[in-house]
Amino acid sequence: MGLMPDFILDWIDVGTFWTILMMTHGLLAVALLGAMTHQAMSVLAPVRQPAGGGFVTRFRAVQGAGYASAVCVLWIVTFLFGAWIYTKYRMYVRIPIEAQGYYKTLGVFDLKEHVAVIGLFLLPIYWYLWKNVRNAEYDSPRRWLTVLMAAMVWYLFLVGHFLNNVRGFGS
Repeated sequence: MGLMPDFILDWIDVGTFWTILMMTHGLLAVALLGAMTHQAMSVLAPVRQPAGGGFVTRFRAVQGAGYASAVCVLWIVTFLFGAWIYTKYRMYVRIPIEAQGYYKTLGVFDLKEHVAVIGLFLLPIYWYLWKNVRNAEYDSPRRWLTVLMAAMVWYLFLVGHFLNNVRGFGS
């Protein structure tokens, strides 16, 4: 048994399997991006009056603590799917990009790998700060860690999308 259970190949071909894996990873990344963006807006520009308002007011009015567990689970699951996809990336994407001399593109993606791992290690602190939301002394660290992690998620999402456009899915 290699990177995928053999019984899966009885039902679908290899290309379809990797397509499903890539699409699932992308959908998980979008869900993580949305959750982190909502939460970051709720700490950067909290709504003082919850009643009414336009789109931006409603976007900021979410209860940030409700997103903490979902963000942790989404980060871990998205990371695992990305790590699984990385096995194919090393062979079928990275080598041709190196051969074409796109070293800056590879460097940006290498940084993406490091940012994803740093975020993974920040998750316990992030979760602890959000689970103790009533403790006022954690307000500032919680706010800035959330903003940092939201910026990290945006970076991860955009770089992954960019690299896929350079040479990725379907090329």
